[in-house]
Amino acid sequence: MAAEARVSRWYFGGLASCGAACCTHPLDLLKMTYSLTRFAIYETVRDQVTKGSQGPLPFHQKVLLGSLSGCIGGFVGTPADMVNVRMQNDMKLPQSQRRNYAHALDGLCRVAREEGLKKLFSGATMASSRGMLVTVGQLSCYDQAKQLVLSTGYLSDSIFTHFIASFIAGGCATVLCQPLDVLKTRLMNAKGEYRGVLHCAMETAKLGPLAFYKGLVPAGIRLVPHTVLTFVFLEQLRKHFGIKVPS
Repeated sequence: MAAEARVSRWYFGGLASCGAACCTHPLDLLKMTYSLTRFAIYETVRDQVTKGSQGPLPFHQKVLLGSLSGCIGGFVGTPADMVNVRMQNDMKLPQSQRRNYAHALDGLCRVAREEGLKKLFSGATMASSRGMLVTVGQLSCYDQAKQLVLSTGYLSDSIFTHFIASFIAGGCATVLCQPLDVLKTRLMNAKGEYRGVLHCAMETAKLGPLAFYKGLVPAGIRLVPHTVLTFVFLEQLRKHFGIKVPS
């Protein structure tokens, strides 16, 4: 009798990320569209490509797949991310300038109606770039770390293994994304001194390599727990509710 394994349903990544956001940053629930897209693409394509093969994808192919998934996910999630940022910053504005969105869907509808559909995708280039790096750091590195941990033979496919692999993935994602986050912050706080992203990167580089990793520890404190919880939830969803397939 053939042994059985379970694979994720396409929406498990979104649910897992949503559950992690409940624990780490509730307002990030507005970006479920982003995680749902990148997880669905990554896991669906990975499972289809490896079906019937002798082993998992090579790491470079995982990186390519993670980059593609993250790029698409970042683009799809841009509207929700923009509304999320606006809602968080609304209280900082004078009363007369506040947008006062009732909720996320109200924000999306009002932006489309009052500012045009194109405005919803303002910042999509930066979001897609960051999505690529985050997805490579989280999904590709998690898959690889889990594969390496299991290959030692000392640990089984358990929550402890998932914790170790996701902790490594969270660290990789933090290191990969921090330079882009630094540039994003400098551009957002700029008062006209930068001509664009490349100029900002060149000026930052003059301060030394460590300038790109300013705030690395706080970023890790936020992203690593979110990554760990996401994959722990995802693995439990897969284990208990996943689609049965011959292993």
